Amino acid sequence: MTHTLIYPSNSAHSSEGHLEIDGCDVVELAERFGTPLMVYEEKTIRDQCRRFQEGFSRLTQDFEVIYAGKALCTLAICALVVEEGLSLDVSSGGEYYTALQAGVPTDRIFFHGNNKTQAELEYVLDNGVGCVVVDNLYEMELLDRLAGARGNIQRVLLRITPGVEAHTHEYIQTGQEDSKFGFGLVEGRAEEAIRRALEAQNLDLAGLHAHIGSQIFELEGYRRAIAVLVDLIKEAHDNLGFECRYLNVGGGLGIRHTEEEDPAPIDAYAEVKVLGLQREMERVGLPVPRILVEPGRSIVGKAGVTAYTVGSMKDIPGIRTYVSVDGGMSDNMRPMLYGAKYEAMLGNKAEALTDTTVTVAGKHCESGDILIKDAVIAAPEVGDILVTPATGGYCYSMASNYNGSLRPCVLLVRDGEALGSWLSASLMTI
Repeated sequence: MTHTLIYPSNSAHSSEGHLEIDGCDVVELAERFGTPLMVYEEKTIRDQCRRFQEGFSRLTQDFEVIYAGKALCTLAICALVVEEGLSLDVSSGGEYYTALQAGVPTDRIFFHGNNKTQAELEYVLDNGVGCVVVDNLYEMELLDRLAGARGNIQRVLLRITPGVEAHTHEYIQTGQEDSKFGFGLVEGRAEEAIRRALEAQNLDLAGLHAHIGSQIFELEGYRRAIAVLVDLIKEAHDNLGFECRYLNVGGGLGIRHTEEEDPAPIDAYAEVKVLGLQREMERVGLPVPRILVEPGRSIVGKAGVTAYTVGSMKDIPGIRTYVSVDGGMSDNMRPMLYGAKYEAMLGNKAEALTDTTVTVAGKHCESGDILIKDAVIAAPEVGDILVTPATGGYCYSMASNYNGSLRPCVLLVRDGEALGSWLSASLMTI
C-alpha cells in the first residue's frame, strides 16, 4: 500500500509494482486510453462530500453545502455531488447547462459571476435557478428587469468584498477591497447595494455572500470576514430593516498538493464558520441566518491524478535534468498561473528507489511550460508513466487546446472498474 497523503484514499501498489487507484492499474489505463490521462476516484469524492455534511451537521441543522462547480464541472461530478446531498454553484451559462443535463434540480443551483451576460441571465431565468449571487449594480438592474418581464420574483444574494486578505497567492485572493468581485464596504457601497436590492420590485434579497480566496490553510481570515459581514448585517438591519436569512461564507479550504503542506481539517473549518457566525450574531443580537459554504477543490482535488508518458530527456550538467512529458500547460495551468507546486512518481515504477531529481517539462512552445521543478522520482526512461497527484481541482476546468493539443481523457474509477470517460474528442460522456 502507498500511505502518502496526497494520493486518492484507495491507492495502492500492485504486484507488478504499478500505482493502482481503487483497484485500477494506472499504467494499464494509460495504455488503454492514452495520455495525458486524468483519473478520479469516486469514493474519495463521496467521502469528502460526506465529511462536509457531517462536519456541519454536528454543529447546526441550518446549513447548506454547495459544491463549487468551477473546480470540476462535468455531468458525472454534478450528478454525484447532488446525490450526496450537496447543492451546486455555477459560474457561467456553460456550467449551468452541464448542471441541467446532469439532472441537478434547479432550486439547488446558485449562479455566480462578476459579468453575467444578458443571454446567460435570460437562460437561467427561463429554465429556473435557486439563487443568483448578484455582483454589481448593473447586474442587479438587469436581473430585476428580466425577472419582471417574466413575472418572476428571483431570490438573490449580494456578493460582498469584506476587505479581508486570505493568506494565499494574490491571484486567488478575492476578499480584499481591491477586487473585481462584489460590493466593497468603502463609502457605504455595500449598504447602498442592500438598499437598492430591497427596493427592487422583482428581487428577493435573501442574504449576503462573501468569498475571500482559494487554497487557504489559515482559518483566521474566515473569522475576520464573518465579523465584518455581521457588522454589515447589523447596520443594514438597523438602517434599512434588512433581515438576513442566508449568509454564504464561501469556500476556499486548501488541500495538500505536496507532503509539506498542512491544510486544516474539515471539522475545524466547520467550527470556525458555524461557531464563529453564531457568536457574532449573538454579539449583535440578531437571529443566526442559514449558513452556506462552497467547497470545490477540497471535494475533488485529492481524488484526481494525471498520468503522462515520458518522452525526451535533457541533462544539463551541473544545472538540471529535464524530463519532458506529453502534456503540460494545456492540462495543468496552475504552476504557470500562480506557482502551484506538485510532486510526481513513476506509475510503472511505484516501488523503485526514488533517487533522481528532475524538472518535469511540458511539451508546449513556452519556456515557462514547467510542471514541477526538482521532483524526486525513480530513474526515468522513455515510455515511463509519470503521475502527478492532487490534480483533481481546476486542472481539467482550465485545460485548453494550446498548440492544437487535445484535452486529456478523464476517467472515474471505482472498485477496479473505469466507469466511463469524458473525452475532448467526445466519444463517450458520463
